[in-house]
Amino acid sequence: MYKLKRLDTFILGKFLQLFVGAFFICLFVFVMQFMWRYVDDLVGKGLTATVLGKFMWYVSVSLVPTSLPLAVLLASLITFGNMGENLELLSMKAAGVPLVRIMRPIFLLVLPLTFVVYYFQNNIATDAQKSLRSLLVSIKISQPAVEIPEGVFYSMKNFNLYVEKKNAETGMLYHTIIYKVDQGFDRAQIVLADSARIELTADKMHMRLTLWDGEQFQNLKSDNMTVFKSQGVPYDRETFNYKQLIFDFDSNFNELEANQFADIPQAKDMRELNHYVDSVNHLIDSSAVAYFNGISTVQVYGAKPLSRKDSLAAVRNFEQHPVSFDKLLKTWKEDKLIPARQNAVARLQSLSSQYDWQSETVEDQIWYLRRHEVEWHQRITLSLACLLFFFIGAPLGAIIRKGGLGLPTVVSVLIFIFYYVVNTSGMKMARDGNINMVLGMWMSSMILAPAGAYLTFMANRDAVVFNRDVVMERFRKFFALRIKRHVFRKEVILTPPDWDADRRLAVAVRRDLEAYPGKKRLWLPPNYFTLFFRHRPDEIAKRLANNVEALVEDLNNSTSPQILSVLGDMPVLYESGTRSPFAHRRVNWVLAVLFPLGLVVWLRVWRFRFRLARDLRQLRKALNRLDEAFAEMFPDTETMSAHAELQDGDAESQDGDTQPKGHDAESNTRATFAERCPDAEPQGHDAEANGDDAAAKGYDAQPKAPNFQPKFPTPQSAEDDK
Repeated sequence: MYKLKRLDTFILGKFLQLFVGAFFICLFVFVMQFMWRYVDDLVGKGLTATVLGKFMWYVSVSLVPTSLPLAVLLASLITFGNMGENLELLSMKAAGVPLVRIMRPIFLLVLPLTFVVYYFQNNIATDAQKSLRSLLVSIKISQPAVEIPEGVFYSMKNFNLYVEKKNAETGMLYHTIIYKVDQGFDRAQIVLADSARIELTADKMHMRLTLWDGEQFQNLKSDNMTVFKSQGVPYDRETFNYKQLIFDFDSNFNELEANQFADIPQAKDMRELNHYVDSVNHLIDSSAVAYFNGISTVQVYGAKPLSRKDSLAAVRNFEQHPVSFDKLLKTWKEDKLIPARQNAVARLQSLSSQYDWQSETVEDQIWYLRRHEVEWHQRITLSLACLLFFFIGAPLGAIIRKGGLGLPTVVSVLIFIFYYVVNTSGMKMARDGNINMVLGMWMSSMILAPAGAYLTFMANRDAVVFNRDVVMERFRKFFALRIKRHVFRKEVILTPPDWDADRRLAVAVRRDLEAYPGKKRLWLPPNYFTLFFRHRPDEIAKRLANNVEALVEDLNNSTSPQILSVLGDMPVLYESGTRSPFAHRRVNWVLAVLFPLGLVVWLRVWRFRFRLARDLRQLRKALNRLDEAFAEMFPDTETMSAHAELQDGDAESQDGDTQPKGHDAESNTRATFAERCPDAEPQGHDAEANGDDAAAKGYDAQPKAPNFQPKFPTPQSAEDDK
């Protein structure tokens, strides 16, 4: 026997408090939603507090099984969210208690709760459903209370009443019009009165309408109404000073017997549902066999019955001497042919009507049978939902680590709405026979069970289920959205920027930018055939993106606000989206053949080409600003543009290779900045001898650049500026 420990009582205490509150909140919400559906039937009926109390009680009892799963979801989500937010889960895990062990006491409480929900639906809710249905029908058929509005026609049984103005204190009605149709619409009566008063009799079975100073009009009954079509319909006109009318008006509330609704599926337990399903299935099968036998047996009247020998002889004679139906009809006389045709048509019409009625009868039986099967499956799935919602709410609360009634309530409502939509859709499709009954009724459970297992597994491993940054990054990549580069000044700089190597790398970036093939055609749509059937990686764009990132990474160690501002304007290049979407040619071929999907990919590539064109234009502006910043920092040296022109000869002599001499363009995964630019590696660098002077360096590269001395020192940290 499992013995509760102090940790278990601590967790159960937190859960039970929230569970009780969440249950009554959910029950109240569902009751209000149910009341709002039938508010038109409840308002204006003069119902007593006793009747309304009974109605609320039956509704509440019927909605308890629906409220419990949502209460379990909300309570478990808030409980584990609170413990995660207060670092209680972290303390338990640090003590060696896994999440599954933390969930155990609540699981041992929710598991019997699942059987309680099943028992409640099978025994208690059935009686509540019968009483609720009888009470609801009784309310619908009850007479409305005598509360006449002003300026509208108020409909009652067999007459309509219009009141222009009324006095609430005296009960007088002024300028009254009454349409009486108790004798039929052909003999409708119209009563006009200057004033009137309505009273109920002592037994509340009739309504007395007293009228003063008015007229009454009534159509006269005639055997031949066609005579009066052009001359008008005769009517009777009566003028009166005082008149009383009596109407049948039962204002007493009479509740129907609850046993009258014992045949509905909601009022039957599982044993009765199984018995009904078996009986109706047997009835449908026997009816189908009987109907089939009746259809397959063609009755022919007027022909003499043949013996077995004569019938076989007739069949052989027909096979040897076939006779067409048209020739056979020509042998008949016209006086016999017409009645025969009429009899055949009448017989076919009778058979068609009979078969239609039989088909509708079977369809009604099948439809009502499906309602019983839906109720049978729903009682099991709704009970199981308590357990499934626990395995979703508990790990999800441990993952989001947010307590209170804010985020957990929103998440719980969204999950329950998803469950309700899936469950209702599957139920309706199964009830209408569109899909299999088991698949439709268990569709929601089939979705919740893997989701709960996955969340429990991920939460037990402390894995990240939802990373907002990763999702947003993939979203931007898929839709080719531009990414803003964020560059901040570092508080502590361990390695100062290598200015000479950065200038050389900037020259390489400018060369690749100017030599990029087809940069003026990026705005045009790509060729569909070339995109999918001629895969060519964009090596220049790839090298350009790597060099830009290397340049930004090293210059980010600078303390110059101007340099950091330029780095913030450097675009983030995404080079792989402008060419074939996949490296495997066969996959690209499949996308090209699947034209709707290939068209989407083609539009995405065109979008990336737009982005690359804008990024290249922005990169050119950023390089110009970086050139100006270098010119201010190193006034005694040439600019990057001039530096690039000095290496034009070397670049042209390398068979179109636009990469500077000594720069390894094929190595895309360089671990350090020195590996990216081996020609910029200093020959002698004595940091200890030179102190904080990072500009005193010697280089041996072609063309040889002088030693640069910036206008301002480059301290090792931001504190040295002070």
